[in-house]
Amino acid sequence: MASPLALIDGWEPPRAAAVLVGGEIADDRGDTSVAVWWASVTKLATALATMLAVSGGFLGVDDPAGPPGSTVRHLLAHASGLDRDEVRVRAQPGTRRIYSNVGYEVLAATVASAVGRPFDRWLSSTVLEPLGMTQTRLSGSAASGMVGPLGDLVGLAGELQRPLLLPADVAGVMDEVAFAGLAGVLPGFGYRNPNDWGLGPEIRGAKEPHWTGRTNDPATFGHFGAGGGFVWVDPVAGMTCACLTANPYGPWAQAAWPALADAVLSDDGLRFAVSGPA
Repeated sequence: MASPLALIDGWEPPRAAAVLVGGEIADDRGDTSVAVWWASVTKLATALATMLAVSGGFLGVDDPAGPPGSTVRHLLAHASGLDRDEVRVRAQPGTRRIYSNVGYEVLAATVASAVGRPFDRWLSSTVLEPLGMTQTRLSGSAASGMVGPLGDLVGLAGELQRPLLLPADVAGVMDEVAFAGLAGVLPGFGYRNPNDWGLGPEIRGAKEPHWTGRTNDPATFGHFGAGGGFVWVDPVAGMTCACLTANPYGPWAQAAWPALADAVLSDDGLRFAVSGPA
């Protein structure tokens, strides 16, 4: 039986995808060694580095950060009220889900101040090195500046699916809805009410259409980027899919990504490849 990842063969190269089950690679396809721009998939790594600073006692999720009344938690969950790309307050903290790249840059500066070192060095020492992501670097913004190959991204995807760096109670908070009920714009898809988000990952919830599949569980969490890549974790299915391309996000992705997700989730052979028969 053909791999569901064969669907990416028709995408513009370079492109690569992998499926993980139980934190292990069940299948991969494409050139997993080519470094490409992660764009906003970067936010998953920045959020993980932030939560590692929290678990290390350097700061707390409810410490003040960003605009007056905002906290680390607000920044992680795009609920601080900051504008998407300008240092401008558009709403009171906790009242709207305003997707904010600036918010993640403020978050990185907050972490750097708390740990006493530049954020890129903290990210490298706490996330990239422990996960073996040796070919990946942060080049520029902590919201969108990661560059690296899929071979490294699967390390991050595996950590999100089956955490080893973070204590279970801290990791669990990342993929729970933060500030439930907030409405806002899901980039690329428009206004959603609610627009569920965790502390870093977006949460699928009842959003439709969506960049994950129709068969993904509402608890599915992850992130996609304008560079043409994504990571999602479906905790009910026990499956994760990571993908990187050099083809910027657009209508092609709105059709191709959900189709890939549904194909991956329908393939029992991928589960069997790692976990064995049920």
